[in-house]
Amino acid sequence: MVDADQTFVIVGGGLAGAKAAETLRSEGFTGRVILIGDERDHPYERPPLSKGYLLGKEERDSVFVHEPAWYAQADVELHLGQTVVAIDRTAKAVHLGDRAVIHYDKLLLATGAEPRRLDVPGTDLAGVHHLRRLAHADRLRHVLAALGRDNGHLVIAGAGWIGLEIAAAAREYGAEVTVVEPEPTPLHAAIGPEVGQMFADLHAEHGVRFHFGARLTEITGQDGMVLAARTDDGEEHPAHDVLAAIGAAPRTGLAEAAGLTLADRAHGGGIAVDASLRTSDPDIFAAGDVSSVQHGLFDARLRVEHWANALNGGPAAARAMLGRDVTYDRVPYFFSDQYDVGLEYSGWAPPGTYDQVVIRGDAGKREFIAFWLSEGRVLAGMNVNVWDVTDPIQQLIRTGARPSVDALADPGTPLASLVS
Repeated sequence: MVDADQTFVIVGGGLAGAKAAETLRSEGFTGRVILIGDERDHPYERPPLSKGYLLGKEERDSVFVHEPAWYAQADVELHLGQTVVAIDRTAKAVHLGDRAVIHYDKLLLATGAEPRRLDVPGTDLAGVHHLRRLAHADRLRHVLAALGRDNGHLVIAGAGWIGLEIAAAAREYGAEVTVVEPEPTPLHAAIGPEVGQMFADLHAEHGVRFHFGARLTEITGQDGMVLAARTDDGEEHPAHDVLAAIGAAPRTGLAEAAGLTLADRAHGGGIAVDASLRTSDPDIFAAGDVSSVQHGLFDARLRVEHWANALNGGPAAARAMLGRDVTYDRVPYFFSDQYDVGLEYSGWAPPGTYDQVVIRGDAGKREFIAFWLSEGRVLAGMNVNVWDVTDPIQQLIRTGARPSVDALADPGTPLASLVS
């Protein structure tokens, strides 16, 4: 049992921070737990922001990790709408923007990530948007509804997961959508061109226009409003609103200023942590989008921005802060919903890491599982409109299985029988 007079501070009011606070209490920690978040909303989950809540199918209150009353009941001290401006590692204290100083025995950094900004003329216009925070989703819901009513045009910069989910939502509202993407297919950096083309076809069937091999160079407007978006190949796309969905950058400013070791930016950046989510300072931990974990399964340092990493990483960091023996080596996992297509992806296989893609099922009907292999080993699997297969897919990845391609592609062969 950790001494009751200790103070554990969590910086970051998202899912990772909230689940860490919950775990500290459920594991029996009786000291002070202080959670500091720079948003005024209570900690919430982000997937609904580009899915159910954005579409108006879920209520706003449904996104919160806990009921607001839970924090007082669990004796978790909340500092909402507060910014931590510095970490004093020598004094073991964090300095807040209002000049308050809070001392800690253990510190968890769950500061997340922030949307990358378009660096082109016109980004100060009122119709230029990002989606990262609940307030962004509040605004975007109204924007998409108005575009749908008025037959308006939305231009999206970026065909990653967020860009595609918002494209699907915008089409469901009735808006016209153009997606500008420098790569030749959607999701190129995440899953490669082989399966990425399927998403291009899916969205094209729903009326989305793609402009591949191009980047936005200017957003033009009048009286503060967006009129068009121009690309580096000379094209001009009519637009009433523009959404930047060009990725997210880990919020490492605090850690860097405090002298903590950071991961190589060429490999995603973030705060470098070991398998127990401990930083280069033994009393400071990091979890969620901001953490870059040395992952034993893939023999690589990974920074994973998806929901499951925050859901599982926060509790793992909390246990490590309590002195438990922790090895955080979860298989990366995420899910997405676009139109009538639902999918789950497990593993890690960006372009350059795999040499073969194997399809099990009917890709034409979008009922299939895709596997990414390297020298026969399963690195990742994505089930599309096929359910209850995540566990065996993750077992194939975790065990380093090298099943025959014929068996892997055969829907009649149980996946569990291929686990080595």
